[in-house]
Amino acid sequence: MTISIALATYNEETKIQDCLDSVKWADEIVIVDGSSTDNTVKIIRKNKNIKLISTDNKPIFHINKRMAIDACTSDWILQLDADEVVSPELHQEIIKIIKQNPTENGFWIPRKNYFLGSFLTKGGQFPDYTVRLYRNGFGNLPAKNVHEQAIIKGQVGFLNSPLLHYADTSFSRYFLRNDRYTTLIAHELKDQKLSLNWFNFINYYCFKPIFEFCLIYFRHRGYIDGFPGFVFAFYSALRFPIAYTKYYELNQSK
Repeated sequence: MTISIALATYNEETKIQDCLDSVKWADEIVIVDGSSTDNTVKIIRKNKNIKLISTDNKPIFHINKRMAIDACTSDWILQLDADEVVSPELHQEIIKIIKQNPTENGFWIPRKNYFLGSFLTKGGQFPDYTVRLYRNGFGNLPAKNVHEQAIIKGQVGFLNSPLLHYADTSFSRYFLRNDRYTTLIAHELKDQKLSLNWFNFINYYCFKPIFEFCLIYFRHRGYIDGFPGFVFAFYSALRFPIAYTKYYELNQSK
């Protein structure tokens, strides 16, 4: 059984090499780059065994991820983000499972999320299961929204070893990702033609943020992660009023 790595990149010069170093054992690495303006492509080309495809940077990044998935030729596909690292334990577990030719066509993988200097252990951030390993031809991304999971044909199992996610190596980078994420939510609200009225204003500025904070900080015990846990819960809740304000701005710009 062979395995391909599917990646989409855009301006990931500080992250991409760590990711590639963690998957040198793969039979094939397919990368779709969305016209990076930094040194991402130069770094990629220094590595061997990589199929590089250049395209534009799509508003929905999963479109480029799907292009990478479709270009893979191995029996199995491990779909990654450039800010993720495959731990040695996960590497060994993946090799072991695909050698057994399992009945499952896909697998959920637990993910550790790095935030403010450490990996979060609660707040719904671990185990942050994501479908990333699937048999070629049996899994793909719908490419409709930013947090969707791959759709798998057939049975889906679970792996035990973690995928390491270094999305927010600084608080400044967290804000950059948050800005992109809330912009996507605003456009989703526009597609839904959400009414701009007092009810939705109160819902997005009060009810939704309060519920989200309580869910992350209390229900999912984010308080166990100390100050990083509080900050993560607080700013996660703020995505609702920020997205609603951006949606208002989109309507005004008509």
